[in-house]
Amino acid sequence: MWNKKDLIGIKELSKYEIELIIETAVSMKEILKRTIKKVPTLRGRTICTLFYEPSTRTRSSFELAAKYLSADTISIATSTSSVQKGETLLDTVKTIEAMGVDLFIVRHSASGIPYFLAKNIKAGVINAGDGMHEHPTQALLDVFTVFEKKGKIDGLKVSIIGDIFHSRVARSNIYAWNKLGSSVIVCGPPTLIPPYIEDLNVEVTYNLDEAIEDADIIYVLRLQLERQKKGLFPTLREYHMLFGINEERIKKAKKDVLVMHPGPMNRGVEISSEIADSLLSVINEQVTNGVAVRMALLYLMLGGKSDENTV
Repeated sequence: MWNKKDLIGIKELSKYEIELIIETAVSMKEILKRTIKKVPTLRGRTICTLFYEPSTRTRSSFELAAKYLSADTISIATSTSSVQKGETLLDTVKTIEAMGVDLFIVRHSASGIPYFLAKNIKAGVINAGDGMHEHPTQALLDVFTVFEKKGKIDGLKVSIIGDIFHSRVARSNIYAWNKLGSSVIVCGPPTLIPPYIEDLNVEVTYNLDEAIEDADIIYVLRLQLERQKKGLFPTLREYHMLFGINEERIKKAKKDVLVMHPGPMNRGVEISSEIADSLLSVINEQVTNGVAVRMALLYLMLGGKSDENTV
């Protein structure tokens, strides 16, 4: 049974709650396989996407998830909102809430904004990525994808490669894999590994071959150049030579390794096209499962009832 008003991060979720979301996503994915992808489950509910940072996958999948469940949606673009006139974020959200919105999906460059909003409004809040803090729905869809392919999470070796320091995806994934019994190793240039990350129950290495040896999952992170200061590594070419996932390096992993990436990819930098487009890659499945997982969350958080007339 789900009893949370908000989803701010994986850190706050129990193992049971993560498993409940995954279990619900299985049913939701069945809807995506239908010719007509529409059920009346959330008819009469209203959801607002409020994105203060650019997004393609997360925003689109949340909006599609809401529409497939028959919820009404509104999308606020900060470039055309009253934010440009000096209105505060909280005033903007309270104004929209007063119009009857049940749930806000928020992305913001400042860590903690979804938590701040959740404490100050009655409507629910889902964190769609806040600064360098967390991106919980990405971790949930990643776990769901692996569960679909492997049939289990417990006991797997997960190697997270790349820009760990700036990655909210890495943090949410570390929490999720740990809660579900996987072992996690992180790897990247020393300048892109946060201090004290070992406190999150992960192993750290700066050697890519060591990181991916016998790995079940290779999780490749995008180099977040927009968040970085200059000088964190010499060149993109050198980065690819040392930490890029390609056909030669991946031979160190298990033969049935899954290669994952949250997108968008920098091909030829963190991952080669040969690997991104290979049979080992589940990157497109991650996108599909993002819709199913977000449908599951909307269903659980807005009180959907499972019966023959809904799912």
